[in-house]
Amino acid sequence: MTSFQDLDRHFGALPPERVQALVVIAEARGREEVLRRQNPAGLETLRAVALIQSAEASNAIENIHASRERIEALIADKTTPQNRSEQEIAGYRLVLDQIHANGPDIPFESRFVEQLHGSLSRFTGDRTAGKWKGVDNRVEEHHPDGTVVERFRPVSAADTPTAMKDLHAGFARAMQEGRHAPLLLVATYVLDFLVIHPFRDRNGRMARLNTLWLLYVCGHEVGRYISIEKLIEESRETYYEALHRSTLGWHERKHDLGPWTDYFLGIVVAAYRELENRTALVNGRGSKRALITFYIRASLSDEFKVAQIRDASPGVSDAYISKVLGELKADGAIEPVGRGRGAGWRRLRPDVE
Repeated sequence: MTSFQDLDRHFGALPPERVQALVVIAEARGREEVLRRQNPAGLETLRAVALIQSAEASNAIENIHASRERIEALIADKTTPQNRSEQEIAGYRLVLDQIHANGPDIPFESRFVEQLHGSLSRFTGDRTAGKWKGVDNRVEEHHPDGTVVERFRPVSAADTPTAMKDLHAGFARAMQEGRHAPLLLVATYVLDFLVIHPFRDRNGRMARLNTLWLLYVCGHEVGRYISIEKLIEESRETYYEALHRSTLGWHERKHDLGPWTDYFLGIVVAAYRELENRTALVNGRGSKRALITFYIRASLSDEFKVAQIRDASPGVSDAYISKVLGELKADGAIEPVGRGRGAGWRRLRPDVE
Protein backbone atom coordinates (compact mmCIF):
# COMPACT_ATOMS: atom_id res chain seq x y z
CA MET A 1 0.00 0.00 0.00
CA THR A 2 2.97 2.37 0.47
CA SER A 3 4.53 4.63 -2.14
CA PHE A 4 7.75 2.60 -2.01
CA GLN A 5 6.02 -0.09 -4.04
CA ASP A 6 5.93 2.24 -7.05
CA LEU A 7 8.99 4.49 -6.84
CA ASP A 8 9.85 4.23 -10.53
CA ARG A 9 6.47 5.73 -11.45
CA HIS A 10 7.07 8.65 -9.12
CA PHE A 11 10.78 9.26 -9.69
CA GLY A 12 11.69 7.43 -12.88
CA ALA A 13 12.06 10.65 -14.86
CA LEU A 14 12.69 13.73 -12.72
CA PRO A 15 11.73 17.18 -14.02
CA PRO A 16 14.68 19.61 -14.40
CA GLU A 17 13.66 21.77 -11.43
CA ARG A 18 13.68 18.74 -9.11
CA VAL A 19 17.10 17.69 -10.35
CA GLN A 20 18.33 21.25 -9.85
CA ALA A 21 17.05 21.29 -6.26
CA LEU A 22 18.96 18.08 -5.52
CA VAL A 23 22.12 19.58 -7.03
CA VAL A 24 21.77 22.78 -4.99
CA ILE A 25 21.31 20.74 -1.80
CA ALA A 26 24.31 18.52 -2.55
CA GLU A 27 26.54 21.55 -3.11
CA ALA A 28 25.24 23.24 0.05
CA ARG A 29 25.91 20.09 2.06
CA GLY A 30 29.57 20.28 1.03
CA ARG A 31 29.78 23.89 2.15
CA GLU A 32 28.07 22.98 5.44
CA GLU A 33 30.95 20.66 6.32
CA VAL A 34 33.39 23.52 5.75
CA LEU A 35 31.32 25.84 7.95
CA ARG A 36 31.39 23.34 10.80
CA ARG A 37 35.18 23.32 10.76
CA GLN A 38 35.63 27.07 10.30
CA ASN A 39 33.11 28.52 12.75
CA PRO A 40 32.15 26.06 15.52
CA ALA A 41 31.41 28.83 18.04
CA GLY A 42 29.03 30.64 15.71
CA LEU A 43 27.25 27.40 14.84
CA GLU A 44 26.77 26.69 18.53
CA THR A 45 24.75 29.90 18.77
CA LEU A 46 22.66 28.83 15.78
CA ARG A 47 22.14 25.41 17.37
CA ALA A 48 20.73 26.99 20.53
CA VAL A 49 18.42 29.22 18.48
CA ALA A 50 17.21 26.29 16.35
CA LEU A 51 16.27 24.25 19.42
CA ILE A 52 14.00 26.99 20.69
CA GLN A 53 12.48 27.73 17.28
CA SER A 54 11.88 24.05 16.52
CA ALA A 55 10.06 23.30 19.77
CA GLU A 56 8.05 26.51 19.48
CA ALA A 57 7.15 26.24 15.76
CA SER A 58 6.29 22.53 15.56
CA ASN A 59 3.88 22.85 18.48
CA ALA A 60 2.48 26.16 17.17
CA ILE A 61 1.42 24.35 13.97
CA GLU A 62 -0.81 22.26 16.26
CA ASN A 63 -2.04 25.43 18.06
CA ILE A 64 0.03 24.69 21.16
CA HIS A 65 1.60 27.85 22.54
CA ALA A 66 3.57 29.20 25.49
CA SER A 67 5.42 32.43 26.16
CA ARG A 68 8.91 32.74 24.74
CA GLU A 69 10.30 33.07 28.28
CA ARG A 70 8.70 29.78 29.34
CA ILE A 71 9.81 28.01 26.16
CA GLU A 72 13.41 29.10 26.68
CA ALA A 73 13.30 27.86 30.28
CA LEU A 74 11.85 24.51 29.18
CA ILE A 75 14.46 24.09 26.45
CA ALA A 76 17.22 24.87 28.95
CA ASP A 77 15.66 22.32 31.34
CA LYS A 78 15.52 24.99 34.05
CA THR A 79 11.86 24.48 34.95
CA THR A 80 9.11 21.88 35.01
CA PRO A 81 6.02 22.09 32.76
CA GLN A 82 3.14 23.93 34.41
CA ASN A 83 0.29 23.03 32.02
CA ARG A 84 -0.58 20.77 29.09
CA SER A 85 0.95 23.06 26.46
CA GLU A 86 4.22 23.19 28.35
CA GLN A 87 4.15 19.41 28.77
CA GLU A 88 3.89 19.03 25.00
CA ILE A 89 6.73 21.48 24.38
CA ALA A 90 8.95 19.79 26.97
CA GLY A 91 8.32 16.43 25.33
CA TYR A 92 9.27 17.81 21.94
CA ARG A 93 12.49 19.20 23.39
CA LEU A 94 13.27 15.78 24.87
CA VAL A 95 12.97 14.02 21.50
CA LEU A 96 14.89 16.78 19.74
CA ASP A 97 17.75 16.21 22.18
CA GLN A 98 17.70 12.47 21.48
CA ILE A 99 17.74 12.94 17.72
CA HIS A 100 20.44 15.61 17.73
CA ALA A 101 22.61 13.47 20.01
CA ASN A 102 22.07 10.07 18.39
CA GLY A 103 20.15 10.55 15.14
CA PRO A 104 22.58 8.88 12.72
CA ASP A 105 23.13 5.97 15.14
CA ILE A 106 19.52 5.10 16.00
CA PRO A 107 18.39 2.28 13.68
CA PHE A 108 15.59 3.69 11.57
CA GLU A 109 13.07 1.03 12.56
CA SER A 110 9.40 1.28 13.43
CA ARG A 111 10.01 0.13 17.03
CA PHE A 112 12.20 3.18 17.62
CA VAL A 113 9.53 5.43 16.09
CA GLU A 114 7.19 4.07 18.75
CA GLN A 115 9.76 4.69 21.47
CA LEU A 116 10.34 8.29 20.41
CA HIS A 117 6.58 8.86 20.36
CA GLY A 118 6.52 7.65 23.95
CA SER A 119 9.24 10.15 24.83
CA LEU A 120 7.33 12.90 23.02
CA SER A 121 4.39 12.28 25.35
CA ARG A 122 6.39 11.60 28.51
CA PHE A 123 5.16 14.60 30.47
CA THR A 124 1.48 14.31 29.54
CA GLY A 125 0.56 10.99 31.14
CA ASP A 126 -0.95 9.78 27.84
CA ARG A 127 -1.31 6.01 28.19
CA THR A 128 -1.71 5.53 24.45
CA ALA A 129 1.69 7.10 23.75
CA GLY A 130 4.38 4.93 22.21
CA LYS A 131 1.80 2.52 20.75
CA TRP A 132 0.17 2.34 17.35
CA LYS A 133 -3.38 3.69 17.38
CA GLY A 134 -6.10 1.40 18.65
CA VAL A 135 -9.01 3.17 16.96
CA ASP A 136 -9.42 4.79 13.56
CA ASN A 137 -8.62 8.50 13.38
CA ARG A 138 -9.61 11.32 11.05
CA VAL A 139 -7.61 14.21 9.64
CA GLU A 140 -9.88 17.22 9.33
CA GLU A 141 -9.60 20.92 8.64
CA HIS A 142 -11.85 23.18 10.70
CA HIS A 143 -12.79 26.47 9.03
CA PRO A 144 -13.87 29.69 10.81
CA ASP A 145 -17.42 29.34 9.45
CA GLY A 146 -17.79 26.03 11.26
CA THR A 147 -17.43 23.75 8.25
CA VAL A 148 -15.21 20.70 8.53
CA VAL A 149 -13.29 19.29 5.56
CA GLU A 150 -11.47 15.95 5.55
CA ARG A 151 -7.84 16.51 4.50
CA PHE A 152 -7.21 12.84 3.79
CA ARG A 153 -8.30 9.41 4.98
CA PRO A 154 -5.73 7.70 7.22
CA VAL A 155 -5.02 3.98 7.21
CA SER A 156 -7.30 2.02 9.56
CA ALA A 157 -6.11 1.08 13.03
CA ALA A 158 -6.30 -2.60 12.11
CA ASP A 159 -3.97 -2.11 9.11
CA THR A 160 -1.54 0.28 10.82
CA PRO A 161 1.01 -2.22 12.25
CA THR A 162 1.42 -3.89 8.84
CA ALA A 163 1.49 -0.55 7.04
CA MET A 164 4.28 0.76 9.29
CA LYS A 165 6.24 -2.47 8.93
CA ASP A 166 5.93 -2.25 5.14
CA LEU A 167 6.82 1.46 5.15
CA HIS A 168 10.09 0.90 6.98
CA ALA A 169 10.93 -2.17 4.93
CA GLY A 170 10.30 -0.21 1.75
CA PHE A 171 12.47 2.69 2.87
CA ALA A 172 15.34 0.40 3.92
CA ARG A 173 15.14 -1.55 0.65
CA ALA A 174 15.13 1.62 -1.47
CA MET A 175 18.09 3.06 0.44
CA GLN A 176 20.05 -0.14 -0.04
CA GLU A 177 19.27 -0.32 -3.77
CA GLY A 178 20.42 3.27 -4.28
CA ARG A 179 18.37 3.84 -7.42
CA HIS A 180 16.82 7.06 -6.21
CA ALA A 181 18.29 10.04 -4.34
CA PRO A 182 17.99 9.57 -0.54
CA LEU A 183 16.17 12.88 -0.10
CA LEU A 184 13.44 11.68 -2.47
CA LEU A 185 13.06 8.64 -0.24
CA VAL A 186 12.82 10.86 2.85
CA ALA A 187 10.01 12.86 1.23
CA THR A 188 8.27 9.60 0.32
CA TYR A 189 8.54 8.22 3.86
CA VAL A 190 7.19 11.38 5.49
CA LEU A 191 4.17 11.58 3.19
CA ASP A 192 3.28 7.93 3.75
CA PHE A 193 3.79 8.29 7.50
CA LEU A 194 1.30 11.16 7.53
CA VAL A 195 -1.27 9.21 5.53
CA ILE A 196 -0.90 6.15 7.74
CA HIS A 197 -1.23 8.46 10.77
CA PRO A 198 -0.08 5.62 13.02
CA PHE A 199 -0.68 7.20 16.42
CA ARG A 200 -3.79 8.44 18.14
CA ASP A 201 -2.23 11.89 18.54
CA ARG A 202 0.94 13.90 17.75
CA ASN A 203 1.37 12.50 14.23
CA GLY A 204 2.29 15.86 12.71
CA ARG A 205 4.98 16.48 15.30
CA MET A 206 6.34 12.95 14.88
CA ALA A 207 6.46 13.49 11.10
CA ARG A 208 8.58 16.60 11.58
CA LEU A 209 10.84 14.82 14.08
CA ASN A 210 11.18 11.90 11.66
CA THR A 211 12.16 14.40 8.97
CA LEU A 212 15.00 15.69 11.15
CA TRP A 213 16.01 12.14 12.04
CA LEU A 214 16.07 11.04 8.39
CA LEU A 215 18.10 14.08 7.35
CA TYR A 216 20.74 12.88 9.80
CA VAL A 217 20.48 9.34 8.41
CA CYS A 218 21.17 10.78 4.94
CA GLY A 219 24.14 12.82 6.15
CA HIS A 220 22.48 16.26 6.30
CA GLU A 221 23.04 18.15 9.57
CA VAL A 222 21.44 21.43 8.53
CA GLY A 223 18.51 20.72 10.90
CA ARG A 224 20.92 20.99 13.83
CA TYR A 225 21.49 24.69 13.11
CA ILE A 226 18.35 25.82 11.26
CA SER A 227 14.84 24.98 12.41
CA ILE A 228 13.13 22.91 9.72
CA GLU A 229 9.94 23.21 11.76
CA LYS A 230 10.11 27.02 11.69
CA LEU A 231 10.39 26.99 7.90
CA ILE A 232 7.36 24.69 7.71
CA GLU A 233 5.36 26.91 10.07
CA GLU A 234 6.17 29.96 7.95
CA SER A 235 4.88 28.14 4.84
CA ARG A 236 1.98 26.37 6.53
CA GLU A 237 -0.57 26.98 3.77
CA THR A 238 1.79 25.64 1.10
CA TYR A 239 2.57 22.68 3.36
CA TYR A 240 -1.06 21.67 3.62
CA GLU A 241 -1.72 22.31 -0.06
CA ALA A 242 1.21 20.11 -1.15
CA LEU A 243 0.13 17.42 1.30
CA HIS A 244 -3.43 17.53 -0.02
CA ARG A 245 -2.39 17.31 -3.66
CA SER A 246 -0.04 14.38 -3.08
CA THR A 247 -2.41 12.32 -0.93
CA LEU A 248 -5.26 12.30 -3.45
CA GLY A 249 -5.64 8.73 -4.66
CA TRP A 250 -3.05 7.37 -2.20
CA HIS A 251 -5.13 4.38 -1.13
CA GLU A 252 -5.65 3.42 -4.79
CA ARG A 253 -1.94 3.98 -5.63
CA LYS A 254 -2.90 6.72 -8.08
CA HIS A 255 -1.40 9.63 -6.15
CA ASP A 256 1.29 12.03 -7.35
CA LEU A 257 4.28 12.49 -5.05
CA GLY A 258 5.48 15.48 -7.08
CA PRO A 259 3.82 18.39 -5.22
CA TRP A 260 4.91 17.10 -1.81
CA THR A 261 8.42 16.22 -2.99
CA ASP A 262 8.94 19.67 -4.50
CA TYR A 263 7.73 21.30 -1.29
CA PHE A 264 10.03 19.13 0.84
CA LEU A 265 13.09 19.82 -1.32
CA GLY A 266 12.23 23.53 -1.22
CA ILE A 267 12.29 23.44 2.58
CA VAL A 268 15.72 21.78 2.60
CA VAL A 269 17.05 24.32 0.07
CA ALA A 270 15.66 27.15 2.22
CA ALA A 271 17.30 25.67 5.33
CA TYR A 272 20.73 25.57 3.69
CA ARG A 273 20.35 29.12 2.39
CA GLU A 274 19.36 30.30 5.85
CA LEU A 275 22.37 28.50 7.30
CA GLU A 276 24.76 30.24 4.92
CA ASN A 277 23.13 33.63 5.47
CA ARG A 278 23.34 33.32 9.24
CA THR A 279 26.85 31.90 9.42
CA ALA A 280 28.03 34.81 7.27
CA LEU A 281 26.93 37.05 10.15
CA VAL A 282 27.55 34.98 13.24
CA ASN A 283 31.25 34.90 14.05
CA GLY A 284 31.59 33.54 17.55
CA ARG A 285 32.10 36.38 20.02
CA GLY A 286 29.67 38.71 18.26
CA SER A 287 27.09 36.06 17.48
CA LYS A 288 24.24 37.38 19.66
CA ARG A 289 24.74 40.90 18.36
CA ALA A 290 24.67 39.52 14.82
CA LEU A 291 21.22 38.01 15.41
CA ILE A 292 19.91 41.45 16.35
CA THR A 293 21.59 43.43 13.58
CA PHE A 294 20.65 40.78 11.00
CA TYR A 295 16.98 41.22 11.84
CA ILE A 296 17.19 45.02 11.65
CA ARG A 297 19.09 44.93 8.36
CA ALA A 298 16.85 42.29 6.75
CA SER A 299 13.52 43.76 7.89
CA LEU A 300 11.24 44.80 5.03
CA SER A 301 10.06 47.78 7.04
CA ASP A 302 12.30 50.57 8.32
CA GLU A 303 10.32 50.61 11.57
CA PHE A 304 10.37 47.79 14.11
CA LYS A 305 9.70 47.02 17.76
CA VAL A 306 11.73 45.33 20.47
CA ALA A 307 9.24 42.43 20.56
CA GLN A 308 10.06 41.64 16.93
CA ILE A 309 13.78 41.50 17.69
CA ARG A 310 13.07 39.31 20.71
CA ASP A 311 11.18 36.81 18.54
CA ALA A 312 14.00 36.77 15.98
CA SER A 313 16.73 36.34 18.61
CA PRO A 314 15.86 33.43 20.90
CA GLY A 315 18.10 33.19 23.94
CA VAL A 316 19.15 36.85 23.80
CA SER A 317 18.16 38.78 26.93
CA ASP A 318 16.15 42.00 26.85
CA ALA A 319 19.02 43.75 28.62
CA TYR A 320 21.44 42.80 25.84
CA ILE A 321 18.94 43.84 23.16
CA SER A 322 18.60 47.25 24.85
CA LYS A 323 22.39 47.56 25.04
CA VAL A 324 22.83 46.88 21.31
CA LEU A 325 19.98 49.22 20.36
CA GLY A 326 21.61 51.96 22.43
CA GLU A 327 24.93 51.43 20.66
CA LEU A 328 23.25 51.50 17.24
CA LYS A 329 21.44 54.71 18.21
CA ALA A 330 24.71 56.33 19.26
CA ASP A 331 26.23 55.23 15.95
CA GLY A 332 23.42 56.95 14.02
CA ALA A 333 22.10 53.69 12.55
CA ILE A 334 18.65 53.80 14.21
CA GLU A 335 16.44 56.26 16.08
CA PRO A 336 13.53 55.86 18.53
CA VAL A 337 9.99 56.61 17.33
CA GLY A 338 6.74 57.01 19.22
CA ARG A 339 6.00 56.90 22.91
CA GLY A 340 4.43 54.52 25.40
CA ARG A 341 2.95 51.28 24.10
CA GLY A 342 3.45 52.39 20.51
CA ALA A 343 7.16 53.12 20.94
CA GLY A 344 9.59 51.53 18.53
CA TRP A 345 12.62 52.15 16.39
CA ARG A 346 13.39 53.33 12.86
CA ARG A 347 16.28 52.14 10.71
CA LEU A 348 18.21 55.13 9.30
CA ARG A 349 20.61 53.31 6.99
CA PRO A 350 20.83 49.84 5.43
CA ASP A 351 24.33 48.93 6.61
CA VAL A 352 23.45 48.19 10.24
CA GLU A 353 26.33 46.28 11.85
